Amino acid sequence: MTSSSETGHRPEVWQERLYRMLPFGGLAVGTLLTVLAPTPHSLPLTIILPVVTAAACWIAWFVTLHPHWYERRGPMTFFYVGLLGFATTLVIASPWYGFFAWVGFVYAFVLPGRWPMAGVVVTAALLGTSQSGGLPVLASHWLVWLVMVLFNLVVAGGVSWFAFVAEREGEKRKRLVAELTSANEQLAETVRENEGLHAQLVTQAREAGVRDERQRMAREIHDTLAQGLTGIITQLEAAEQSRDRSTDWQRHVDNALDLARESLTEARRSVRAVRPEPLETARLPDVLAELGGRWSARHGVAASVSTTGTPRPLHPEIEVTLLRAAQEALANVARHAAASRVGLTLSYMSDVVTLDVRDDGSGFDVDGGAVPDRDGGYGLTAMRQRVTRVGGRLAVESEPGTGTAVSASVPALPGAAA
Repeated sequence: MTSSSETGHRPEVWQERLYRMLPFGGLAVGTLLTVLAPTPHSLPLTIILPVVTAAACWIAWFVTLHPHWYERRGPMTFFYVGLLGFATTLVIASPWYGFFAWVGFVYAFVLPGRWPMAGVVVTAALLGTSQSGGLPVLASHWLVWLVMVLFNLVVAGGVSWFAFVAEREGEKRKRLVAELTSANEQLAETVRENEGLHAQLVTQAREAGVRDERQRMAREIHDTLAQGLTGIITQLEAAEQSRDRSTDWQRHVDNALDLARESLTEARRSVRAVRPEPLETARLPDVLAELGGRWSARHGVAASVSTTGTPRPLHPEIEVTLLRAAQEALANVARHAAASRVGLTLSYMSDVVTLDVRDDGSGFDVDGGAVPDRDGGYGLTAMRQRVTRVGGRLAVESEPGTGTAVSASVPALPGAAA
């Protein structure tokens, strides 16, 4: 019985480990980019590497070696202040360490009271500084910096606020569980042989609920905040390069504003655990066709969307999983593939629905583990988790120079019409 329980909780254990490894991934990515593509104003590596080592040791001591401290406000507040100190130092040393600074959003809720929002504000300012090129270029690009800071504040602040409210509600539920446990202990006086088992089940249920909600928020923040920020950065960079062409400049700014509004709306709906707005009013094939058209217009890459089989309403969770997989795959193509064509095929079969996304870009070495994700590989990991969570399977095929194919197959569970 113990073996079965451990097997059933194994995915959650790996997700928790991934959550703890994200800061180290940010440090690794920032350091790699600093070494391979140093910015003109980066400090020497002889100064940066000792700071990186100290930051890694700081995180390892508080998060890896003492995970039980997470529920203790005093040590975790001290940890978070130190984390922001290291992030600030590294962003000043090299803008590439913005990939490390964003973990300030993830750990902001270890602070007491309303201090998490202060942590979000500081993290947003650090990300804006990183995204605009670092402190030395703020004087000449202050408008881009201001836009990025405001966008980070609006989107991350909105998501963080709703997550803060959700955590407060979780605390109320914990108190209610504690009250119910106390009442059950009075009844357990007549059934003492079941007391230990009952307490264990209540504790496991509470911890599983908190862990599942944290993991859900991590996936949703990635699908809304991270992808939205990437699109905003791309459009603003394009606008910066087309200052002399007012028509192109206005088009890129309008695209950036549209992405900001869409990301904020999706973030709010994600916190409330409501499925994306397009699926509320349209069928999945139509939503994917609209997604492909918008993506193609923004990135200048031809995108075709086709459907095979007979479309039919699916369970909402199945449709959300396929939509998020398509969004993540297209985001990866835009960031890494340098493709000229992308094809999306949605195939309805008797008991399975498959989404295939193929591009003719640069590809990568799947067997060598070179996952092309700037966020430490979390994009493909989150996609695989989503697909696996509904009983599906994700396959990735790619080789350098031959493009990439991503295939998500999920059960064709029926659902009500939209």
